[in-house]
Amino acid sequence: MRLFSGVLDSSSAFASAVLGSVSDRLGFSRVFFGRASPSSMPALACEAAASSSAAAGADPCAGAQKPWLFVGLGNPGRMYKGTRHNVGFEMIDAIAEAEGISVSSKQFKAIVGKGLIGDVPVMLAKPQTFMNASGESVGQLVSYFKIPLNQLVVIYDDLDLPFAKLRLLPKGGHGGHNGMRSIIDHLKQSRNFARLRIGIGRPPEEQGAISFVLQSFTVQEKEELEVVFQRGLQAVRIMVQEGFNKSAQFVNTPPPAEMLNR
Repeated sequence: MRLFSGVLDSSSAFASAVLGSVSDRLGFSRVFFGRASPSSMPALACEAAASSSAAAGADPCAGAQKPWLFVGLGNPGRMYKGTRHNVGFEMIDAIAEAEGISVSSKQFKAIVGKGLIGDVPVMLAKPQTFMNASGESVGQLVSYFKIPLNQLVVIYDDLDLPFAKLRLLPKGGHGGHNGMRSIIDHLKQSRNFARLRIGIGRPPEEQGAISFVLQSFTVQEKEELEVVFQRGLQAVRIMVQEGFNKSAQFVNTPPPAEMLNR
């Protein structure tokens, strides 16, 4: 039976989110990821016009291109920053840094950023509910912004994948992960949304799963994660510009050994 990686009670007293700068989120200098193309705010003016249009009965978003929603899972608060369980947050920060998207707006129990990758509108979100209640935020974001489930991608840690391995799937179950369990519950039990899993490996026999996922990465692991984030960023760019299937092929094909060992 799989040990779950979502282990924290959403009623924890450590509910304050700390938004440290992206460059020091794992305690070391980041490799800069060049942007695929200049990024600006997406054509989501419909949101700003919603209040004025509502009185006239018009839908300001009708016909507008729906954004992709990328959600990274983790726990808010300084004490959880840089831990294995928060690697989903770190991937969102890497995307935001590379694409020049400010993830700073508070909406629906999440820290949210909106921008473009190429000419495609995207939203980046980090739920602030604590892992076990992630669905409270994701469900509201999907509903309010009318995000098609085939444009929702959840990014999270996985104990069942070797460290630094990525796996991209178009749908599936929660696999024992309480954050994913919560999201499925709040999407009316739908499992038809993509997930990008980031392997954190298994704990040593003498260490429990809870203490392991709340442990910080080693210096060597941090260096390997930089390659993982770069690969994940490229996967996201391919996905929104060329389609999910090409992105899945890129992610699920083992990278050259020299890339991982450089």
